[in-house]
Amino acid sequence: MKMKLENCQYKTHDNNIINYYGTDSNNHILLIIHAQSANSSSYSSVIKKLSKKFHLIIIDCYGHGKSSHNKEKYNIISQGDDLIEFIQYKTAEKISILGHSSGGLIACYIASKSDLCNNMILEDSPLFSSVGEKRFNYYNYNDLSTICHNFINQEEEEDFVYYYVMNQYMWNFFPENPREKIREKSGKSARKYRKEHPDKPLKIRFWPKKFLEAFNGMEQYDSYFGENFYNDTFNCNIDYSKLLSEINCKTLFMKANTKIADDGIIMGALTDENLQQVTALIKNIRVEYFNCGHGIHNEKKKEFVKSVIGTIE
Repeated sequence: MKMKLENCQYKTHDNNIINYYGTDSNNHILLIIHAQSANSSSYSSVIKKLSKKFHLIIIDCYGHGKSSHNKEKYNIISQGDDLIEFIQYKTAEKISILGHSSGGLIACYIASKSDLCNNMILEDSPLFSSVGEKRFNYYNYNDLSTICHNFINQEEEEDFVYYYVMNQYMWNFFPENPREKIREKSGKSARKYRKEHPDKPLKIRFWPKKFLEAFNGMEQYDSYFGENFYNDTFNCNIDYSKLLSEINCKTLFMKANTKIADDGIIMGALTDENLQQVTALIKNIRVEYFNCGHGIHNEKKKEFVKSVIGTIE
């Protein structure tokens, strides 16, 4: 039987739009909240298998995809409260919530501030690492957040996707001699593709698919969302220790690899020390480790699906 994925939109009490995609089944609901700069399509490679066990609802966060691009909503409280409203509209039953990266922060808010969730999956979420001065040491701040900030404060380039290609932190890991040549070649390919396909995910002819996955959804991303991680307004001065201590649902934390670059930047969402803080605060939590990068659902598809399904079996 072919899986049906329907595109719908929900208008909130204050007339903002939450765009989402859903499967049609009587299974237990799994709400999926994607990471920053991606969108609901991020989970396309695992949707079919997950739909065998779940009624899937995959949203676009504000500032992403087809949901409202409203700068006032680019914070954990506004997005979290509106998703609580949305869940209450969709069902009277308790649901599972899966949040990747920044989506996991929003999932924690929902689980802490409501009784709508009986099962939460956090996919490598930056708890305690994206807040305050700690964020300066992490890849996201030095890459996407800073690039968003710099893009907003310049006038020469209008295409954020191209601007990100040319300014991403990744270039620091290339040997100095070939760096500019490869960067220039990549930029020309990106510029050409963006002009021909402005509404499609970026493709660069000689780049591996794995590298290009970071650009899926970026063509519909509002850089002001990243700006709020740069200036730390996304978190709204939330006391994460208190927030996590008030979570009562069963929780699985999926932990990806964390590495330290030669320049001291932490390549990952959070350290083992951060994770120890999390596990000490959430009452009913277990951790599974994955030998891969931040996008577990793309890099370890089979293991990811097995783990998610295992939370309800």
